[in-house]
Amino acid sequence: MLLQILERPDVWRGDTLARAPLPGVPTGFAELDRELPGGGWPRGCLTELLPARRGVGELSLLLPVLARISSDELAWLVCVAPPHPLYAPALHAGGVDLSRLLVASAPGRDAAWACERSLAADGVGAVIAWLPEAQTTSLRRLQLAAEASCTLLFVFRPLACASQSSPAPLRLALEGEGQQLVVRLLKRRGGAQPVPLPIAIQRPVGLSHALAGPASAPPAARSLSRPAIA
Repeated sequence: MLLQILERPDVWRGDTLARAPLPGVPTGFAELDRELPGGGWPRGCLTELLPARRGVGELSLLLPVLARISSDELAWLVCVAPPHPLYAPALHAGGVDLSRLLVASAPGRDAAWACERSLAADGVGAVIAWLPEAQTTSLRRLQLAAEASCTLLFVFRPLACASQSSPAPLRLALEGEGQQLVVRLLKRRGGAQPVPLPIAIQRPVGLSHALAGPASAPPAARSLSRPAIA
């Protein structure tokens, strides 16, 4: 009976990585894949990314998987409530298919609502949201919505939120400069990983300003209002 329980994917030993119910999507960084249950970004799971400040390389960390989802899987990418207009040329240079990118300008509480609706929609491969003031209740709802789908869900929050409890099974703190990003796994399904993980990232020209582009939305991306998402 004990062995049967230990074979379940939602049960893991404290000193080993959990076996994910679904294979992870490769991050594009082998050293990070080795530290994640499932060998990559988890599907059907809230992943919380906590950059020390905006522009440390957080978007570069996601570019390989966003390129894979939009180009190889031909699924939609939904960006919810980015703090500044996205800079299309930098995303395109990173391999993202802009014709598969949807941008939802949903301020305040509407942002979490837009995330939930996107997770429930067919054909959405990844949701990327900026929710600096999200409460635990909202994050818990997003985790449940993610579990009901096979969609990747990334939520950006300030590093100051690291001291707060979170229902996210995976939480990463991000720091760094230039082409170097230091990742600290604050929480994962498995043993602790206290040693910071340095990652060499490649930034396409202009990616450091991908969230500080021109005042208009990327011409190749589609902007969605609340009724459009519904």
